[in-house]
Amino acid sequence: MRLLAVLLLVTILLPPSALAEDGAQAFTPCRACHSLDPAERNLPGPNLSGLIGRAVGSNAGFDYSPVLRKARDEGLRWDAKRLETFLADPAAMFPGLWMSMRGIENAAERQALVKFLADPASR
Repeated sequence: MRLLAVLLLVTILLPPSALAEDGAQAFTPCRACHSLDPAERNLPGPNLSGLIGRAVGSNAGFDYSPVLRKARDEGLRWDAKRLETFLADPAAMFPGLWMSMRGIENAAERQALVKFLADPASR
């Protein structure tokens, strides 16, 4: 409960530009494998443009791990809550995932990244 209160205060007190900067900064390591440019392809990870609302494991032409293909076949879609849970511990959410990211422990950083990915206007 205390953590939730702190996160609410941070969200309220930080101007939107600060959150966008935090999200952009949090995305920096992701750029090694992912892009937000819809035209950019052939990266080690799938393109993340338009991620929110998209079916899990559905970026055309990308070879997803079996666990993500199964999630797609089950109809799972990316929303802010699912993305935040994923970013906290990807391997726990999708055991057998081929992506080698440990997760983002800092909740405020995760939330800033989710907002950054979800809102193209924040970029």
